[in-house]
Amino acid sequence: MSAVAELTYFTGPMDCGKSTLALQVAYTESTAGRQGRLFTMLDRSGEATITSRIGLTSPALEVTSELDLWKYVVSELTGGRRVDFLVCDEAQFYTPAHVDQLARIVDELQIDVELCDRMEMLQVRPRCWCGEPATHNARTVNGVMVTEGSQVVVGDIGDAEVAYQVLCRRHHRRHVTAQVAAVTLSPEPLPFEAE
Repeated sequence: MSAVAELTYFTGPMDCGKSTLALQVAYTESTAGRQGRLFTMLDRSGEATITSRIGLTSPALEVTSELDLWKYVVSELTGGRRVDFLVCDEAQFYTPAHVDQLARIVDELQIDVELCDRMEMLQVRPRCWCGEPATHNARTVNGVMVTEGSQVVVGDIGDAEVAYQVLCRRHHRRHVTAQVAAVTLSPEPLPFEAE
């Protein structure tokens, strides 16, 4: 256990293993005898669960806009329940107040939060459809990137298929998803005549 608690933020695009890492951190900490709480917000499963795309899952507490993480942890501690660490998945959906509460938990209660004292880029590098390293997430409706409307969309909306895709910066800027590329790209002519 470190002498000073830390607020650690892991970042990266989809498919780089953030949720898998969250579950691994919780497992590793608990095998060392530490007791923690797992939180998530708007998980892909639609439930209060941390799910990874490789099939790992764990129950978690759902973060809502009304939840005060500071009050929750203080209530746990004053109720005689041990809390050594927090693992917070899908933190991009948390409010600024949630992040401030987590920082207060680290600073005043000395409880580790895996969530920005230290930035950690994950080692798994997902690829854009073009093969370049993916650095951006894109929300798509029927394969077309959308940039307006609700920023948080989970699941399908009506007849439109809502999904997320990882893209390199170049294709994210140009809004070229795999589906758009498949429709608009044509084979390049050969620089010579075939016989």
